Amino acid sequence: MSLIEQLADIVGFHSSYTGTFGDQVHAKDQAKRALLKAMGFELDDKSLTESIAFLKQSQWLNILPVVHIAKLEEQQHVIRVSLPKMGKLLLNWKVTPEVGSEIASEIASEVIGSINVDDMKIIAGEKIAETQYYQYLLVLPKVEQGYYQLTISFGDVQASCPLLYAPKNCYSAQAASVNKIWGYTAQLYSLRSKNNWGIGDFTDLAKLVETSAQQQASAIGLNPLHPLYQQNPAHRSPYSPSSRCFLNPLYIDVTKVANFEYCELAQLKVKTKTFQKNITDAKASNLIDYSAVAKLKFDITELLFEDFYHYDTSTDKTDCYKKMSVEFDHFKQINGQKLQRFATFDTLYEYFNIADKNAYGWQDWPTNFQDPDSEEVHRFQLAHATRIEYFCFLQWIAHQQLSAVTQYTVDKNMAIGLYLDLAVGCDGSGFDVWSDKELYVAGASIGAPPDGMNSLGQNWGLTPINPVALQKQGYQPLVKALRSSMQYAGALRIDHILGLMRQYWVAPGMAANEGVYINFPWDDILRVIALESRRNHCVVIGEDLGNVPEGFSETIQNAGLLSFKVLFFERWESGLFKRPENFPPQSVITVATHDTATLTGWWQGRDLQWRQQLKLYPNVEAEHADRDARASERENLLAALNDLQVIDMSKAPPLEPALMNTELSIAVQKYLAASPSHIQLIPLEDALEISEQVNIPGTIDQHPNWLQKLPIALEDFSQTSSVIKIVQAMNSARPK
Repeated sequence: MSLIEQLADIVGFHSSYTGTFGDQVHAKDQAKRALLKAMGFELDDKSLTESIAFLKQSQWLNILPVVHIAKLEEQQHVIRVSLPKMGKLLLNWKVTPEVGSEIASEIASEVIGSINVDDMKIIAGEKIAETQYYQYLLVLPKVEQGYYQLTISFGDVQASCPLLYAPKNCYSAQAASVNKIWGYTAQLYSLRSKNNWGIGDFTDLAKLVETSAQQQASAIGLNPLHPLYQQNPAHRSPYSPSSRCFLNPLYIDVTKVANFEYCELAQLKVKTKTFQKNITDAKASNLIDYSAVAKLKFDITELLFEDFYHYDTSTDKTDCYKKMSVEFDHFKQINGQKLQRFATFDTLYEYFNIADKNAYGWQDWPTNFQDPDSEEVHRFQLAHATRIEYFCFLQWIAHQQLSAVTQYTVDKNMAIGLYLDLAVGCDGSGFDVWSDKELYVAGASIGAPPDGMNSLGQNWGLTPINPVALQKQGYQPLVKALRSSMQYAGALRIDHILGLMRQYWVAPGMAANEGVYINFPWDDILRVIALESRRNHCVVIGEDLGNVPEGFSETIQNAGLLSFKVLFFERWESGLFKRPENFPPQSVITVATHDTATLTGWWQGRDLQWRQQLKLYPNVEAEHADRDARASERENLLAALNDLQVIDMSKAPPLEPALMNTELSIAVQKYLAASPSHIQLIPLEDALEISEQVNIPGTIDQHPNWLQKLPIALEDFSQTSSVIKIVQAMNSARPK
């Protein structure tokens, strides 16, 4: 085995993987070399030899592991301690609870103790150079679930590591609702209403909650609400965020900001003919004009911020501003440095983008500004303090408005309420990578190998996290991302959850089908997810579609996560659709996702037309095979629906030509409703029988990804014929 292969093996790269079509795909040496270099390794023979030796010996040379997770359900908790052989030694230890926990009830007092090393159990030994090392087991105290720091000392030597006490299982869907439930999924930006400014906003979301609750729905699933780039609104994919720990201020309803009605300049500007025309144009467009909407909203939020920041204490509206001031200060205090740093990034992004319209990320900034802790950045913060405060203000308003929607779901007795989506990664030009470069593997990209949806593989352009660095940081970057979404959610879907067990990395300059898998500390990560799930009383769904290893779905279900089942993919090798009883109770079931055809689009072959038009087929034979297969797939679907007696075949849509009708829409939802899956989700696109899909993986501007609006306004949604009939069917099959 070569030095490159040895290092790649130790780091966790797979030498090969089994593709979707059963073929064995071997990792290219070129890809492994490029990825190891991106991780920071020097690749000359001397450096490789030293790196291999260091990694092999680290478990002996380091007194404590970089992080330790105690399994909460075990009767006794122990941790490995590595020490060189020496005389009699008294080992002192202490377990300190996390500082500044948001859940004070889980904070315990510091626990201390000491033990003679001779009384500790030896589990292994190793001689390195002339020194003999032994690994001992140190018994840990039993404490409440949560985050702690373990510190041990003897003489002048001290070592510490993050210590997590984590449960085995997530907060269960059955705890949220004893009965099987249903809800909708929506792309928030796509919502139309009489009052929004050309993009769905948090007020629209509240309206959707109100309507859905009246229909006895229990959940509203949403696209990721993470922030993108305010100065680059054309960067629109919600799965390519700047950060996974904040909110997209484009979803703010400007008219609901507390001082909107009191701000004279804002009122004057909004009422001008030009501004009103711009709103009308943005609303009339069938595709979202992100740039136009951004200008409309942020022109007004700037005025509202200035009005709030310099409000007149003598005004008769003082109470409103005082209340805003107290709440804003509280928000800044809770979010502390991370909010200040994020607002600094947005201010820097704006500053350098104004100077150079082609500066679309921190890599384009002067070198001294690429380090968030540099003296130049510190001076910039002092010089632009008010502008930084403005970006904090936007996050506060977004937080307020989304929190109000969350509370509204509680008031409406929705079992789940908001069902949010956590992106698998973040854009390399954004805040998360800029603020913690040691955590990320710059130049590499997360993607997916070739599969039935994209035979060329996918490069998502998302910068991967270094799993070694993630452990060194005690999994806190993951904790923060989970917690940031869970504070608003009754359920959280983790996009492409396989990426937390093994991740497909595409090396710089290489094709998407030449990627390499790398292992992540999966068992630990499941525990972290379970801990945050229970602390936040949030159901967790793992999106386990695509090329996943055998038994993976069962693994996440055993950890209390819900598996994600899509009708189009739930078929036997023969092509027949699986009967509903074959779906696991510990799952979410739906017809389609944002990355697949809608039911109407699938039935009518609209997705196949797009694949042909965009040249996504590797050859003509594959295109013809897809078209031929779809004809039999339609027949199989009708046969499955008829077998379960959920469709009136006299009203079934024709196979040739393949035309959609509401009988099929209702029948498919009844079919899924019969499954034991605990949650059933209906995309709004399917409820409204829309033919165009939200996103086509592997494309950017060739298809209107993340741009399409729903064809009707929210005010008319509940009166739409297909919606009325589907709701009746759902409440019969899955009564609240």
